[in-house]
Amino acid sequence: MKTPSRIQPLVADGLVDAVIRQLMSGKEAMVYVVQCGDTLRCAKVYKEANKRGFHHAVDYTEGRKTRNSRQARAMAKGSRYGRQEQEAAWQHAEVDALRRLAAAGVRVPTPYDFHEGVLLMELVADEDGEPAPRLNDVVLGAEDARRYHAMLVREVVRMLCAGIVHGDLSEYNVLIDRDGPVIIDLPQAVDAAANNNARRMLERDVANLAAYFGQFAPALLDTDYGSEIWSLYESGQLQPESALTGVFRAEEGYADVDEVMQIIEAARREEAARQAGRAAAGAA
Repeated sequence: MKTPSRIQPLVADGLVDAVIRQLMSGKEAMVYVVQCGDTLRCAKVYKEANKRGFHHAVDYTEGRKTRNSRQARAMAKGSRYGRQEQEAAWQHAEVDALRRLAAAGVRVPTPYDFHEGVLLMELVADEDGEPAPRLNDVVLGAEDARRYHAMLVREVVRMLCAGIVHGDLSEYNVLIDRDGPVIIDLPQAVDAAANNNARRMLERDVANLAAYFGQFAPALLDTDYGSEIWSLYESGQLQPESALTGVFRAEEGYADVDEVMQIIEAARREEAARQAGRAAAGAA
């Protein structure tokens, strides 16, 4: 097929030999199968901001680091330069997340190069060497549903141990290759420690998985892995291979009312004493 204009610089630089076909079009990007020497890879071409269906919500960008104070000020003002920098940061977030997650052993496509809004990465393939299907296109039985769900929950744990929450995980962002699920589409990934919305997003990601797989294995609908995983993470006990039950009950703390009232009364007395001291000093 004709080489898209956005991929032409990669061809000129010798990173891509030919564009084979378009693989998919999503809310964030167009994905193409490309020839790189003897290997087939994917070229993910990010759409321009005004042509996308997914917006840079503050919930996702909170806590992301900027290169310098000038960039941060420009992004905050929303200037033309700031919007360009925000766009670049959004795209680089996926590249950075893929690299961190691949190093942590999470099943994600291997990133190779990122050039002017085009991400060159591994082509996830099925048993026949063809592009792997998305999870929502695979017919599942109850056994496979339980197996894939367990695998993905474990991947969510590994991601969190690496400090990352996907933020938009669903059956549409998972491919199924010969060995099972592979997680894709991470431009909205959030820093678990720096983003105040991380817990909500993680619990939503896990709930999405339970809702989808629960169609085939209804018992999964009664699990609460999200809260369990976050509780372990928050307490510093989460490990990549932490044993999980899918059952979570929030601890109900016992409030000693008498002790609380004593603390309040002591504070009241201290404040009264300070007020009396100020009055005495004023009279003197």
